[in-house]
Amino acid sequence: MEEAAAASNGGLLYHEVQEGKLCAVHCVNTTLQGPFFSEFDLSALAVDLDQRERQVMSEGAAGAATTAAGDFLAEGEGSHNVSLGGDFSIQVLQKALEVWDLQVIPLDSPDAGSCLFDPELETAFICHLQDHWFCIRKVNGEWYNFNSLYPAPEHLSKFYLSAFIDTLKGSGWSIFAVRGNFPKECPMATEGSNGFGQWLTPDDARRITSSCNQVQTPTQQAGVSLVADQSEEMSEMDMIAAQQEEADLNAAIAASLMDTGGPFANYAAHEESRSQDAFAIESTSGEMSKDGNLEEQGANKSETSEPNSDNIESASGSNPKQNTPSLEGKESIKED
Repeated sequence: MEEAAAASNGGLLYHEVQEGKLCAVHCVNTTLQGPFFSEFDLSALAVDLDQRERQVMSEGAAGAATTAAGDFLAEGEGSHNVSLGGDFSIQVLQKALEVWDLQVIPLDSPDAGSCLFDPELETAFICHLQDHWFCIRKVNGEWYNFNSLYPAPEHLSKFYLSAFIDTLKGSGWSIFAVRGNFPKECPMATEGSNGFGQWLTPDDARRITSSCNQVQTPTQQAGVSLVADQSEEMSEMDMIAAQQEEADLNAAIAASLMDTGGPFANYAAHEESRSQDAFAIESTSGEMSKDGNLEEQGANKSETSEPNSDNIESASGSNPKQNTPSLEGKESIKED
């Protein structure tokens, strides 16, 4: 296998950020490390491939009519190498790279050789799944993920490269090795040929990637602290109100189950009775605690002013039990 030299470009990395659905254009250009192709160039290659394919299929159909050829020609002028959304076929990318005498080899092909076991010996891989293309490229001895969905190339260690390719394969990605004599230099004057290419130093790429990975961390921490503060500030009245809402909800569910009848009716009635009894007990215990406090305050007041106790009893009326419910009354409420 011929070892290709990595592009230098003064130590810079060429990266293209996603524009529309032009990921195939970005993949080809980052593989070549320069803005060598536009969407119009790939579209022209797709049209040329379509014409050749129709010619081959029509000649085959004239000699021996086949169902496949008839179906292919019956689809009219629609392209088989570029979709309406802008997704190009592997044949188009292959033709574009052949302009620079580069070969595209499927990773599961016998021609791929040992690149499955030693991917670091290669120079570039192109990956495809559904409607997305991206390139993994070695530049100046270091590997980078030039996915156009990323704001900058992502550095890959040699160890992680093998694991990353295995993960892609396991997820259904089609992977192709690119071999040949890659362009060594790209004139910087061609940078303005499209609006989505940029030249970055490795340090700039690493800094952009690091900042993007950490951009959500402060927000998440603020959200967690806000929830903790809110839970601490919940008052006792809020907790009581929440318990009351839960009791009302249980009662409503029980009532709806009783209306439907069936085997759940008795269970619903039992649950409703339990909810009402629990709420009555909580209310009674609350009143008892309040009455206990009132009785203690009255006792303290009577101790401090014993000479006027007769006047206080006469002023309170003949039946002071009317103002404060007795313990026997509370027990009867509880039994009901």
